[in-house]
Amino acid sequence: MSSSINIIFDIRNTNYFNRNIISGKVNKYLRLFRFGNGVMGILGVVIGAFIAIGFDIQNYVPELIAACFVVIAFIAGGNSLNDYIDREIDLTGHPDRPIPMKEIAPRTALYLGISGLSIAVIISFFLGNLETTATVLIAALLMIGYETVLKQRGFIGNLTIAILTGMVFLFGASVVNHVESNYIIAAMAMLVSVGREIAKDIEDVASDKGERKTLPMSIGVKNASIIASIFFIAGPVLSIWPILDNTFGWMYCIVFVADAIFIYVSMIVFKDAHKAEKLAKIAMMIALVAFILGVIQ
Repeated sequence: MSSSINIIFDIRNTNYFNRNIISGKVNKYLRLFRFGNGVMGILGVVIGAFIAIGFDIQNYVPELIAACFVVIAFIAGGNSLNDYIDREIDLTGHPDRPIPMKEIAPRTALYLGISGLSIAVIISFFLGNLETTATVLIAALLMIGYETVLKQRGFIGNLTIAILTGMVFLFGASVVNHVESNYIIAAMAMLVSVGREIAKDIEDVASDKGERKTLPMSIGVKNASIIASIFFIAGPVLSIWPILDNTFGWMYCIVFVADAIFIYVSMIVFKDAHKAEKLAKIAMMIALVAFILGVIQ
């Protein structure tokens, strides 16, 4: 879960809305909430639940429906808060968003942000699971901390986004009372997400000057690339554990394709951060498929 739930699917990707804003095809509140990210968030939670218990997921339909509302409220709140905090920056960076276009008042976005995150936590109480409520509450606090303070702090901001990414899978597993089943995939998602977030900052080092103090700006692009490379390699190393533990079926071995891409990414991040972060996203999707197939077979 993140400034929308970056998930493995990318919190900051709102291209669909950006393509349609000018023509007025998307409602101002849907643009504020980033509804497309909500759909991906729901998908991430359902996948997390399926990885945790497989086809027994059918026994938790009411709980999963409630979890979907938690995700929608969380993402709507997180993005509203984001647009409120970044309202000055968006005047030049994202002038087509609702606040810069004066379609929504900043105070309204703030109220919607607080309300969305609060509603997500409140709904989680009705799931009757302490782990689920704790996960949502911690995620909400991390989201608020990230938007107000941490995203300006370089590496700690990268780490926060990575933790929120991994928490999507923990949330899905907690809804079906098997959170321990997803510790590995959550850890893998966190590790490679740190690498990808750093790669994004390397790519944006020129445009970020004067806006925030990123890791590449603090320690240099080369040193930041080394750290990103370490995290890109750490994920594949951890992916071996389910094989040694005999957790999944043989089709999980597809994860080696993702591992190979991550290792390649760990090398090219020094020369082409843009290509590295794009390939990392593809590798993350392949790894996700490997976990799903490992449950099925």
